[in-house]
Amino acid sequence: MNKPLTTILIGLSLAAQAQSAKEIMYIGTYSTRGSEGIYVFEFDRKAGTMQPVQSVSNAKSPSFLALHPSGNYLYSANEAAAKTEGGVSAYSIDRTTGKLTLLNSQPSLASAPCHVSVDQTGKTAFVANYGGGSLTVLPIKADGTLAPATDTVQDTGAGPNAKRQERAHVHSATLAPDNRFLYVADLGIDKLTIFDIDVKSSKVKPATVPYVAVKPGSGPRHFTFHPNGKYAYLVEELTSSVAVFSRNAKTGALTLLEDNVKTLPANFTSENTSADIHIDPAGKFLYQSNRGYNSLAIFAIGTDGKLTKVGDQSTEGKTPRNFLIDPKGDFVFVANQDSDNITIFKRDQKTGKLTYTGHSVKVPAPVCVIMASR
Repeated sequence: MNKPLTTILIGLSLAAQAQSAKEIMYIGTYSTRGSEGIYVFEFDRKAGTMQPVQSVSNAKSPSFLALHPSGNYLYSANEAAAKTEGGVSAYSIDRTTGKLTLLNSQPSLASAPCHVSVDQTGKTAFVANYGGGSLTVLPIKADGTLAPATDTVQDTGAGPNAKRQERAHVHSATLAPDNRFLYVADLGIDKLTIFDIDVKSSKVKPATVPYVAVKPGSGPRHFTFHPNGKYAYLVEELTSSVAVFSRNAKTGALTLLEDNVKTLPANFTSENTSADIHIDPAGKFLYQSNRGYNSLAIFAIGTDGKLTKVGDQSTEGKTPRNFLIDPKGDFVFVANQDSDNITIFKRDQKTGKLTYTGHSVKVPAPVCVIMASR
């Protein structure tokens, strides 16, 4: 039987929409070497290239970025100078072009906010203040704007690395897949603090098991979850390693499975610090960036959550900070801070290995790269 004309037209319309769907990339930067602030690109998946769309003025180092779950808003942690109070800015996103328009900003109540995350309801933002050693909670209004802080938690303590761990340095605040718990990594005190969150009141309180400690001097930085929610992985910045945890979904508690899993080749002896960490959409491979060795370490993830090193990939740049695995798992984009470029890699989904495409874009002092589909 022939299909009705209306069915055919609807099918053609949906196919056209799928083909025309834009993939927009947002790059956060440090305000140095001529950076204007936040850079917007459109990714051409077929060509594997990025085309400039917009640059948004922000002179306060909008280093780390986060998207609202609606896709209508973007938030930047404005790191500013280390000894001054930082803040967070909210932007509206044009659904057609991906372009940004500043909505408002709120202070983060401490210096050098370096990470921001948004809960799955889109009602609360969580800010990690590296300089101030604290967590700040900001409500998000229905129009995407930020309200003044409703909660803050100050960390105290120090670690054995006198240069980097002289006091608390909160480096990230990561939401659990179930949106019930928040995990706050503190580089200065070698702890992951666990909070119950109330997104309606934009408040936090210590979870039943309030923290997990890692090896002294390791320096917790960024944190991510396996897609199955059973395992979690922590960048240990100062020892260039990764810690592996199992996770209790009911309590949010973490149990250490592996600590100080080395990410560098045994023959590399120069200075290095690890930065970012991500898992591919299928949950088969983990990647961690190394600044100094200027590479991504690649690990296979076992059924028990544990890691096996399978290789290293040069980032074709200097000082790789954050990187992005695209939602389809086909490409990896690396923000190389000190070579002022974003480099693009094709990813083999079976082996986890990366191949440099030869494509890169110039961005001054890039720190963070995220993607949204329009």
